[in-house]
Amino acid sequence: MAAGSTRSDSSVFRWALGIEYDGSGFCGWQRQVGQASVQAAVETALTRIAQQAVEVVVAGRTDTGVHALCQVAHFDTTVDRPESAWVRGGSVYLPEAVSIRWARPVETAFHARFSATARRYRYVILNRRQRPALFRQHYAWVYRPLQVERMQAAARSLLGTHDFSAFRAAACQARQPVRELRLLQVSRRGEQVIIDAEADGFLHHMVRNLAGVLIAIGAGERPVSWAAEVLASRDRRLAGTTAPPGGLYFVAPRYPDAFALPIDPALPFAG
Repeated sequence: MAAGSTRSDSSVFRWALGIEYDGSGFCGWQRQVGQASVQAAVETALTRIAQQAVEVVVAGRTDTGVHALCQVAHFDTTVDRPESAWVRGGSVYLPEAVSIRWARPVETAFHARFSATARRYRYVILNRRQRPALFRQHYAWVYRPLQVERMQAAARSLLGTHDFSAFRAAACQARQPVRELRLLQVSRRGEQVIIDAEADGFLHHMVRNLAGVLIAIGAGERPVSWAAEVLASRDRRLAGTTAPPGGLYFVAPRYPDAFALPIDPALPFAG
């Protein structure tokens, strides 16, 4: 269907958006009273384009300081606008740290959150003795040498469908803690240690808590077997430190091919 002409009924259009943002200056994705959020920034920009109130639904909410390469959201509106209005026009009204990468008309069968079959994250660690001056809000800095082989061995024991209670924040609102962790891979590229994770869904702080456990193992503070022990315990108190938010990137959600969304984000610090 032509852009700007897809209707969910006789008067409502549904659009999907791909959004990129630097989370350093935001309280996270979700709108919060008295704080700058990515959601509020996006809704304000779209409302100006639509000339009516717009509310967006997102694939995965991110926390304070967490970035996104291709966050996906959808919204409904009764006004007919071309793709360029939402992309170029919307970005005009957004702060520099947020950009709309693409917009596509979709059917009402599409839901940014519930249609997603998986979500991908990347955690980037700068592993050197000296603290960073550049990109300091976009890395997690670990000065102790990390042994990637130990981290990868520990990561393998966490793959699969498990109760991840030991890796969820106390404030997590998910109704149940079972998730299928499909990918947890650790690699080194020079001074960077990169953790890639994919699951059907993630609990609050789950990626950062996974990273915290793997960092402790990579630094030699804990044995490789500790990751499996923490998982089996289902006790968050045994999982150690939550890794800082600056190194975390929401890469993208995955959707069935039938939706034909242009999700192909460039990964950060890829060598």
